Amino acid sequence: MNLSVKVLELTGILDGIRGNELRREVSGIVANGTDILLLDMKEVKFIDSSGLGALVSAMQIVRNANGKLFVCSISDQVRMLFELTKMDRIFQTFTDQDEFNRQVLATQ
Repeated sequence: MNLSVKVLELTGILDGIRGNELRREVSGIVANGTDILLLDMKEVKFIDSSGLGALVSAMQIVRNANGKLFVCSISDQVRMLFELTKMDRIFQTFTDQDEFNRQVLATQ
């Protein structure tokens, strides 16, 4: 079975405006038949509540299409935010793309 994998590299601040862009991007990616989406957040400096909401929306969009969404390379600040808001229970996170490739892609 050949799964379609897409990596989306996010940068800067994930706020309401960027969150809306993210939702649109994810909808388009899923519409093109992507099975697994990895959000690489190594360049994300800050996420506000709107950004968190957008991440949850992105997860729902991918799940509704029977896909899987993963996150990698989150900063300490973002990791703390994920833990405080219990988002770490929703998102499966990986240290970086290499770990994702080893753990997810190698098992498909």
